[in-house]
Amino acid sequence: MKKYGIEVDCANCALKMEEAANKVPGVVKATVSFMTQKMKVEFEEGADETAVMQEVLKACKKVEADCEIFL
Repeated sequence: MKKYGIEVDCANCALKMEEAANKVPGVVKATVSFMTQKMKVEFEEGADETAVMQEVLKACKKVEADCEIFL
């Protein structure tokens, strides 16, 4: 599991980011905390974490355009 700093404006947006991240292939489980501005991601075994996180960022930007994940 890896942790990433995020920038998100509200708890509802954080939930949308979490839902989007969990749909990305290669992600076993993603959790987003609005309070701590952190995203925890558990990857599938053998997944290319960098490539998966690029897709997570794209998915999150679709639901919350001004969010940021610090990769």
